[in-house]
Amino acid sequence: MSLKAKIEAVIYASEEPVTLAQLAGLLGLEAQTELDRLDERQQMLALEVEEEAVEAELLEVVEEQLEAEVAPATEPEAAVEAEVASEASPEAVDAPEAEPETVAEPETAKELTRDQEKNRERRLREYFRQIIDELIADYATSERGLEIREVAGGLRMATKPEYHDAVRGFVKSLKPALKLSLQALETLAVVAYKQPVTAPEVSEIRGVDSAGVLGSLMGRKLITTAGRKQVIGRPILYKTTKDFLLRFGLKDIQELPSIEEFEKMAGELADIEPVQKEIPMAEPETKEERDEELRTAAELEEERYATAPQADGDSQPVDVADAEIVDGRVSGLPPRYGAEDSSAQEADVQREAETGVGVGEEDL
Repeated sequence: MSLKAKIEAVIYASEEPVTLAQLAGLLGLEAQTELDRLDERQQMLALEVEEEAVEAELLEVVEEQLEAEVAPATEPEAAVEAEVASEASPEAVDAPEAEPETVAEPETAKELTRDQEKNRERRLREYFRQIIDELIADYATSERGLEIREVAGGLRMATKPEYHDAVRGFVKSLKPALKLSLQALETLAVVAYKQPVTAPEVSEIRGVDSAGVLGSLMGRKLITTAGRKQVIGRPILYKTTKDFLLRFGLKDIQELPSIEEFEKMAGELADIEPVQKEIPMAEPETKEERDEELRTAAELEEERYATAPQADGDSQPVDVADAEIVDGRVSGLPPRYGAEDSSAQEADVQREAETGVGVGEEDL
């Protein structure tokens, strides 16, 4: 397969626009091989041209020698005069010595390598661009229903605008896209690889009851019955249908990938997919940290119920709930009298004698 055909196949198979950089990364080695072959051919052609030029020069020299032999000899007097003239001529003046040209410092090996790499990449891009232009011209001039468009910095295969009506009518006649759940895909895979297979066998392989999923797959015409198994109970056998082959683009069941191919594809996908970063979990608390938290909580609880000294020197709780101030005293507590409160003390004593209840106890 030629490089041009491979580029055409990649553009056709890709859902997203294909860029020159992607083509160079995918098919760069093959393109470089073709460029090397072209260089060899050009060198061979150049050598052939040089050989032809050398042969032509040799033929001219031989012809000149033959003409010189045939021509008459010149007179000796002319030769003598030429010798005398050469002796009489003054000595040639020596030409001034040419100044040595300044030689530029050679570039380092790293710079040379970098320049060669840039030239190689530029030549590859130009070569791919040339092939793509040829493909675009081929599709544009030929009687094809497809064309190659440049979309969003890349290349994509698309239908030509003049065939829009035909394509639109066909798309409307298509069935809706097939969407299967993970359970349905698992069950369908078991039936495809183990067919004909019974419902209990499918359930045993999957580890869960699969009767409902089998019914759903039969409703979508992806599987069908294939008789009964000749065992006790005669359970129904299931197999895939022609619609299954059409949906998955298979010629027959033999084209299903083997287990080895699945493992290879899984390894390739694992290499392509980015590794997810694990979220660090909080480390369990040590015994010392838990004890410290308990001590801190106990200290806060003690501070909450602690009492603070008042301005008059009395030690009462700071936050006495629903306390009423009466004559400068807190209700519910026995009063404290000073020397100037003798009248108030006598009134309280008289009241206590009449009611039999001490002052400060009636609010309790």
